[in-house]
Amino acid sequence: QVRLVESGGGSVQAGGSLRLSCEASGRILRLDTMAWYRQTSENERELVASITNGDSTTYSESVKGRFTISRDNRSLMHLQMSSLKPEDTGIYICRAERVVMLGRSQINNYWGRGTQVTVSS
Repeated sequence: QVRLVESGGGSVQAGGSLRLSCEASGRILRLDTMAWYRQTSENERELVASITNGDSTTYSESVKGRFTISRDNRSLMHLQMSSLKPEDTGIYICRAERVVMLGRSQINNYWGRGTQVTVSS
C-alpha cells in the first residue's frame, strides 16, 4: 500500500503564493507519474498539473505561467503556486499513478487525502 501525505495548504489573499508538497511512502518499486488535482465545492476533481519520472510536465490552462510542479526524487513532489486567484480555491489532492510495489506485479493508482487552499479576494 502507498501512503500519500500532502502539506503546505492554507489561506492567502489574491496575488499571494503557496507551496504544496506531497510525499509517497511504502515499499515502492516504481512510481511513474505524480499529479495534483483540485476538488471543487461541487466535488469535481480537475487536473492541475502532473510530472512524470522523466520530469515531463503538464498543466491545466488556468494555471500555466503561475504554477510550477517539480519532483525532488521518485516520491517527493512540490507545487509552487504564485499569483493565486480566488478561483484557485479548493482541496488539492495528490495522486500517484502507475505504481508498482516491491514483490508485486500489479500497477495501481493512489490518492492522498488532500490539503485545503483558500484564496480570498
